[in-house]
Amino acid sequence: MAFVSLKAWRARSAERAEIAARLKQDLIAALGLGQGDALAVNEIACADPGCPDLETIVLVMRAGAPIRALRIQRTMDAVDGDDIAALVAEDRLGEPSR
Repeated sequence: MAFVSLKAWRARSAERAEIAARLKQDLIAALGLGQGDALAVNEIACADPGCPDLETIVLVMRAGAPIRALRIQRTMDAVDGDDIAALVAEDRLGEPSR
């Protein structure tokens, strides 16, 4: 088992938070969310066969609408414009995520 210093852990946590905040802002703009809407972006472990070790989960919470959970099968730092465009298309169609 490798030792991780508190300083290294804090630096990694700050870096992940910055990546999540930047991705969240990109997604808010791409999805056209307003003041009454909310969005959560998290990276979680995925145990499903064929799924990467970590994936990005986006919760879209529009005022007066059910919460939508959308998946991007990549880590937050690997999400690119194509992934965002696919997520927006999936949200607009109302299809369940893969």
